[in-house]
Amino acid sequence: MNLPNKLTVLRIALIPVMVVVAMFEFPGDLWGIPTLYWILNGIFVIASITDFLDGAIARKTNDITTFGKFADPLADKILVLSTMMILLAMGKIPSWIPIIIITRDFVVSGYRMLEVEKGGKVIAASFWGKLKTCTQIGAIIAIFLSIHNFGAFWSYSLTGWHLFINVTATIMFILATIATVFSGYDYLKDSKKLFEDSK
Repeated sequence: MNLPNKLTVLRIALIPVMVVVAMFEFPGDLWGIPTLYWILNGIFVIASITDFLDGAIARKTNDITTFGKFADPLADKILVLSTMMILLAMGKIPSWIPIIIITRDFVVSGYRMLEVEKGGKVIAASFWGKLKTCTQIGAIIAIFLSIHNFGAFWSYSLTGWHLFINVTATIMFILATIATVFSGYDYLKDSKKLFEDSK
């Protein structure tokens, strides 16, 4: 197994670690942020770094494998969605955010399967797809650094760092959701031809 694939496997292995860690309470805080948030954020950041490294190394060394093509995007989706489920259980984000992202991922995955079955070409990631990934990662990191939930600045008298980080997290989650919808549209805009049975 090459290095990029090992990094992908590491990312997958860190997902259940996050889930287990989220079940426990940890004493203390730093700058008002609970220790649990710091630990979960640290694991998520490490996993996100492996996402960047495995692709960069594979492209630089031209060491792209079938396993990598399959496991890398799958690991990305599981990491982001698992973390959002943790945030949802903590009450940090509203349910409509992961619902939209999960729906998009299922629809696009089904579309890709049909595309492959009919001998279509692989669709490269668009601007919206790249924006989706970056904003999702940024939003998750930011919300872990906020002691308040998504959109709390509307109803709380937040000031200084707490105001900045909560506004940042909220905006990035909104941008991530918008980018998710548009990236899904990018995949599906030509789907009419795909669903037409050949005669």
